[in-house]
Amino acid sequence: MMHRRSVLLAALSLPIANLPAMAAAEPDILVMKSPTCGCCSAWVTHLDAADLGQIESRNLPDERLWEIKARLGITEALASCHTALLLGRYVIEGHVPASDIRRLMQDQPDALGLTVPGMPIGSPGMEMQDQKEAFDTLLIHADGTTSVYATHS
Repeated sequence: MMHRRSVLLAALSLPIANLPAMAAAEPDILVMKSPTCGCCSAWVTHLDAADLGQIESRNLPDERLWEIKARLGITEALASCHTALLLGRYVIEGHVPASDIRRLMQDQPDALGLTVPGMPIGSPGMEMQDQKEAFDTLLIHADGTTSVYATHS
């Protein structure tokens, strides 16, 4: 068993140059996406503008991305083009607005996360001039069921 003093001494013995890298090791939001998807990159830009914390984006082959979705409990019915992990705790699937993510961070429900299934026109990252489709952000409960978390029209 390591005592607090041992942990502090071990931390102090690390080179100072490594400390910023260690602090940056775990982003607030980790986005996993296809390297060829422009709307995914636009969604990341939307999150950056909302100042939700440190965001890291990783490009993955589509088959790997679908494996990760399945492992995280994202079914085809809940899926979109990108998957993110929020604070290492919640799954954020698809074009979820930053305002819904901020609310999730405040509410901290006992849930798997949020999804905007598909790719609704007008959702963050899917803007097409003045075209907009109404869409819901769904809360994914721990048992895989969903409920409407927010409605956007």
